Amino acid sequence: MQRVRAVLIDIDGVLTVSWRPLPGAVEAMRRLRDTGVPLALVTNTTSRTRASIASVLAEAGFPVTADDILTAPAVTAAYLTEHAPGARCLLLNSGDIREDFAGIHLVDPDDDGTAGDGTAPDVVVVGGAGPEFGYAALNRAFAHLQRGARLVAMHRNLYWRTDTGLQLDTGAFLLGLERAARVEAEVTGKPAEAFFATAVERLGCAMGDALMVGDDIESDVLAAQRHGLTGVLVRTGKYLPETHRAASGAPDHVLDSFADLPALLD
Repeated sequence: MQRVRAVLIDIDGVLTVSWRPLPGAVEAMRRLRDTGVPLALVTNTTSRTRASIASVLAEAGFPVTADDILTAPAVTAAYLTEHAPGARCLLLNSGDIREDFAGIHLVDPDDDGTAGDGTAPDVVVVGGAGPEFGYAALNRAFAHLQRGARLVAMHRNLYWRTDTGLQLDTGAFLLGLERAARVEAEVTGKPAEAFFATAVERLGCAMGDALMVGDDIESDVLAAQRHGLTGVLVRTGKYLPETHRAASGAPDHVLDSFADLPALLD
């Protein structure tokens, strides 16, 4: 562990559940800050902007600011700017993240060219699942994909943990869209290599010098390990023993919770 020069930390399921701090998480974050090790909070959360997330965490006692947070929406906006400049984008997402999509041409869902008036989107952007992922919205996205629109997904998580239990997430719907439209989504959030690379670059170190802490063994931990980071799995959030046993690999480290991380680093 002496080579760790930066720490990447997932938020939902690691620091909080339904935005409530997990036991010992705030104190552990303060201890990390005291060591001076650079850290970034990296999350596939798509329901809030970076500023909103920072505000909620700060109110709960976490010593973080918006500059410490890297979200899938922010990375997706940067990806679209580079790889689809000027494209008309239809955003299917639960939550208001338009602030992080400044500069991206977002199509009004009620005026998306379905009638064939030439305003159809070039890209269908899929964010986090929620009530908005109804039949009409998914079928509209399917129609655009059949017409040749690209499919960009912020992540492909199958489910996430709330204070009422596990709930379906984007991946459950994304698989259906891919199969039905015979396309493959361009994924921008975790487990994409570009997401980890962006976070590590911001912290000024190499992949091999960074550590990733997450509750999703595949998207957080093993994905990070495949890209050269040290992986730490915590038994909180969406962690399930059966998922751990059936995983495609073994985490470098397994902790009961984020509260145990400072001791591991020590």
